[in-house]
Amino acid sequence: MNRNRVRSLSSALAVAEAFWTPCTGIGPTAATHAEPPAPVAELDLSRYLGTWYQLAAVPQYFNVVCARDTRAEYALDEYGDVSVHNSCTTWSGARNEIRGTATVTDPMTNAQFHVSFPGVPTQEARYGPPNYIVTALGDDYSWALVTDPNRLSGFVLSRTTALEATQWREIRAAISTAGEDGCWYLTSPTTGGLDLLAPLCTA
Repeated sequence: MNRNRVRSLSSALAVAEAFWTPCTGIGPTAATHAEPPAPVAELDLSRYLGTWYQLAAVPQYFNVVCARDTRAEYALDEYGDVSVHNSCTTWSGARNEIRGTATVTDPMTNAQFHVSFPGVPTQEARYGPPNYIVTALGDDYSWALVTDPNRLSGFVLSRTTALEATQWREIRAAISTAGEDGCWYLTSPTTGGLDLLAPLCTA
């Protein structure tokens, strides 16, 4: 890894650390709310399948390796579950990817899933409680907000690499409605979209 990439990675980690204690003075905590965030009333799984670009996310140990162009590809598998293929470009310029399975746990809304990744500790079991909740969706399925029952994770997903200002306003409002803070989220550098790593509340 060359010096420029080392500096870029160090800067990214510094930003993540600095804003893990967000504007409110606390970071994501499982004790903030008694109830999990509500899923959307109804998710059309056939419309949700396909490619999504990650435009912002709450920093997690598994996504710090990603420097840019993080994306998820969803498709139905032979069992009727959803195959998951996550990929990104790392700080060294290499491709990083992982494959897993998402199983619907809430047939009333189709908006809550248990996502598993074989070989990943604590995430190997194919079936289990929900750990992926779609809490908001654009009317045209152009964007989605995803979190988990404890609000320790968060992802802003988009069908395109860039969103309009009005869509970002809707997303920030949805984050607040879900009981999260926009300052917990860092933007995800994406070719053709935002090219900076910064707290979503300031971007």
